[in-house]
Amino acid sequence: MTRPLTAAQRRIVDAADPDTGRLRGTPAQLAALVKRGLAFRHPRPPHDHFLTPAGHRAREAEAEAAPEPVKAPTATGVFAARVGGGEHPAPESGPARLREVRGAWQGMLELRRMTNPDGATDRPCGWERSHLVQAAALALEAAGHRPATDGESGYRVRETPQPEAVAVYEPDGAALRACAATLEEAGWQVGEYTEPRTRARYLLASPRRV
Repeated sequence: MTRPLTAAQRRIVDAADPDTGRLRGTPAQLAALVKRGLAFRHPRPPHDHFLTPAGHRAREAEAEAAPEPVKAPTATGVFAARVGGGEHPAPESGPARLREVRGAWQGMLELRRMTNPDGATDRPCGWERSHLVQAAALALEAAGHRPATDGESGYRVRETPQPEAVAVYEPDGAALRACAATLEEAGWQVGEYTEPRTRARYLLASPRRV
């Protein structure tokens, strides 16, 4: 079971910037949060500290006075993005989810900065290339697109037989084009196609390399 936050740690987490998750505290306090997987230190000056998705969850749990064990984030700090569809149930919505999405996307940009050879953040990194569906879904959800649920329209991200490519389905044509624009801005190459049998329009998206 995860140890509860100390009073000082709780104050630091609660006082984090609501949009960016930026933290303020003593070096020792911030280092303790990093060790617990609740914060990460920006690799470039001024080396500010920010909440990880797990840190955002911890703050929400404290705010609701119902603390739960907080799992440390993966090495990437990436969480389970909504891929859309009844066979992939979506997590609950609300302020906590919005903060988690923002934190996950910022963490992904940091991962790009740290792992792309030239430090570029405008194109996907190695982790995204090995987790195509989750990476594309995160880019879409972070931009505010709505994932499909049972009985409702929205985007669905699915694997394809093609290497380094995912399919994105969205029954609304305008929404599909908006998804294409979002993925292109996030560093993906996108083309729009029609399924021969159903005539449904869909996107085929691949991480851009240059």
